[in-house]
Amino acid sequence: MSELQIVTTYAVFAAVILAIAFNILDLALAGLLGVSVLIVFGILTQGDIINVVKMSGSTFALLFGGMIVARTLTTSGIFEFLGALFLRKTRGRGKRFLLGLVILVAIPCMFLPNATTVLLLAPIIIRVAAVLKIDIIAPLVLTAIISNSAGLLTLVGDPATFLVGTSINMTFIEYFKRVSAGGLVSLLVLIPLLPLIMKDIWRIELTLPDDLKGETFKRPWLSVLSLGVLGIMVLLFLFGEFLPASIVPASASIIACSVALLIIYGAKVEPVANVLRDIDWKTIIFLACMFILVEAFTKTGALRGLSSHMSQWFGSNLVPLAFALIVGVGFASSLLANIPIVATMILLVKGYLISTEFVPEDALGVFFTDWPPVTLPVFVAMMFGGTLGGNATLIGASANVVSAGISAAHGRPITFAAFLRYGLPITVCQLAASALYVWILSMVVRS
Repeated sequence: MSELQIVTTYAVFAAVILAIAFNILDLALAGLLGVSVLIVFGILTQGDIINVVKMSGSTFALLFGGMIVARTLTTSGIFEFLGALFLRKTRGRGKRFLLGLVILVAIPCMFLPNATTVLLLAPIIIRVAAVLKIDIIAPLVLTAIISNSAGLLTLVGDPATFLVGTSINMTFIEYFKRVSAGGLVSLLVLIPLLPLIMKDIWRIELTLPDDLKGETFKRPWLSVLSLGVLGIMVLLFLFGEFLPASIVPASASIIACSVALLIIYGAKVEPVANVLRDIDWKTIIFLACMFILVEAFTKTGALRGLSSHMSQWFGSNLVPLAFALIVGVGFASSLLANIPIVATMILLVKGYLISTEFVPEDALGVFFTDWPPVTLPVFVAMMFGGTLGGNATLIGASANVVSAGISAAHGRPITFAAFLRYGLPITVCQLAASALYVWILSMVVRS
């Protein structure tokens, strides 16, 4: 690759990120333009794009399937019912509102795409906040942060986490045994921080109207079927690998969304085209573009050089490397989209592990599974850094962008500084707790 192509790749990558960070262009448009420039300059070829599709197909299948299942749930009226129940459970107390928000957002984000869940739950949260006379900015920021944090509870909860897990062929059950507890810790860290960073909301005490009534399910039968589909998807996540067909999470997501669309079609509640139209295609397109940009970035050869530098810096000491990844990936993910950051670091770390002879050259292959247990904390550190680092800033994760868009649509735009005010202290505490968990995990795998 020529020097001009290398410089062009870096320049395009930086231009895309800056255009998004300063709200110059829509994020999907910025990504598409960046990819187009690299194609015109001959840096990306058809083979490169096909390779990206092969490598990232499972991530997009998981996102698409989860979005379809979540969209089906909205048709049933489940979220309206949850909103009315949530309002009653607050009893007019700000502290109950904030604590309830953690539960309301965390549970679906364990299995559904976090940006989609935020999109679905935001109207409920805004209505409850209006009754309690709460400015919607802080609750919507907190919603995004909870959704990102809860994504660490399961392998399929966050695209960045899923990307790291699938890169080492980690199963849903293995993730549950090794990583889920760390995700729970990062979520619990939020609770003692709420009365400190959102003290105005925490202190609210209002009397709710006596005639407050609960919502009923608009379509009870559709609610049952939709929840059944979600239950099937979760069961396949948990036990699909033990079936004769060995159903992986991405396949489980496609099966579930197919059944969900069949129910919508059979019930004739609305056309299937409406469901497909409401999918968050912009997020999917943006993520696809970022994967392709990272593919171009790796072709420059800079990653190979950085991998050898990592060997010089850390030698065979994996624990310091894991700590460095939590800080480095966390910081980078707070300023850039976490998916491409994580995708890049996976290649770097694999190159490092090969150069230090922890794994053979075959580890770069898709089907390599013989990862030494001592390498696990390094990949877990990437999960924590990539997922939690996105909590710090407005542009750190797609859920943050979705929350900001919804808030702006309701006349309360969330500025970069406003998000940082809440996100930064939470992220610092979460990453510190994650470092402790990774250290404990490293002790366990060595024993």
